Amino acid sequence: MTGLGDSSLEDQVSPRTAAALRSAMTRLFEGPPQRTDGRLTKENLYKEAQVSRATMNRAHAILTEWDAHLAAHGKATPGEAERDAAISDLKKRLTKKTQECTLLENKLRAAHTAIAVLFHDNVALRQQLHQDTTTVVTPIRPRGSRR
Repeated sequence: MTGLGDSSLEDQVSPRTAAALRSAMTRLFEGPPQRTDGRLTKENLYKEAQVSRATMNRAHAILTEWDAHLAAHGKATPGEAERDAAISDLKKRLTKKTQECTLLENKLRAAHTAIAVLFHDNVALRQQLHQDTTTVVTPIRPRGSRR
């Protein structure tokens, strides 16, 4: 072999090791993993395959597939993707509920103001009524003069 030519994309591992790495890659991408926490890291790939890091690093074609998959699908595991989707949904719902609460708070302030105005009008009317009952009403014409 000469340098990094075409041999850099060929797996320099045994067929058994390549199969173990591909199997581990499938488990990590699709779940559930058997030996790791499921994060999509190369450390988890070699641990899931039960090979050394150096051995994994010689599997150039597999690592190229790994990198291509992560570039296309991101580093989120299916569980993380579900969690992220749930978080996104909850954030949207929270935003909507916050807007509803703000609207209701504004309506409550307006109702509070209206009630306060009505209360003060009521107090003023009661005072006026109290004052009116103590005054003497003078008839416009005398009682005895009917025509």
